[in-house]
Amino acid sequence: MLKVNALSYHYQAESLSFTFDLEPGSITAILGPSGAGKSTLLSLLCGLLPPSGGNVAFNDLNFTQLPAHERPLSILFQEHNLFGHLSAFDNIALGIDPRLNLSPEQKQHVQQAACNVGLESYLERLPGQLSGGQKQRIALARCLVRNRPLLLLDEPFSALDPSLRRDMLEQVKVLAKQFGTTILMVTHHPEDAKTIADNVLFIDQGTVAYHVDIAELDNPTDQIKTYIY
Repeated sequence: MLKVNALSYHYQAESLSFTFDLEPGSITAILGPSGAGKSTLLSLLCGLLPPSGGNVAFNDLNFTQLPAHERPLSILFQEHNLFGHLSAFDNIALGIDPRLNLSPEQKQHVQQAACNVGLESYLERLPGQLSGGQKQRIALARCLVRNRPLLLLDEPFSALDPSLRRDMLEQVKVLAKQFGTTILMVTHHPEDAKTIADNVLFIDQGTVAYHVDIAELDNPTDQIKTYIY
């Protein structure tokens, strides 16, 4: 279980604090207005921002103060962050070893991750030879080879057209169920939440305003409507 307890961040006059629990293997969409603190929450979880207080734990591991690379998670941003001079294979392999010194078994893991995202025949190509959707698939494969139980998605598919975005979300959902991965996904699109999520966190003014089952989006209360329309 992911347990976030009063995880806070103070910046100038702003004060943000988050508390919630998520079941292992669940997929949670994070919705809320721009500037509400959605991406700040992910930055606190992955170690890009130091918390002002509180704690976060996954299963029995309290990782509040762990360095980013030691945390039990991977994160996929809107920008795919691929290295243009490296092949798709090597960009995926970076998730295992930044020096690209892989064993035969690790190379098989890279091949399998590429297969899982449907790009096993593109591994020799450079990022400049790939479409936007293919680049994000490579970035997703790089997350998969890290074999972390928690995956954070910070609007990674928002630049894709609606049909391709839905295909990517469906693929992530299948892979998450296959590997038992717990997912948190920031999105501005309620339809994306309905495509992938089991439940929803509504973030407003730096805190969790509501934590509800995804079914609530089909018949939202007046309060929830203010966050999705």
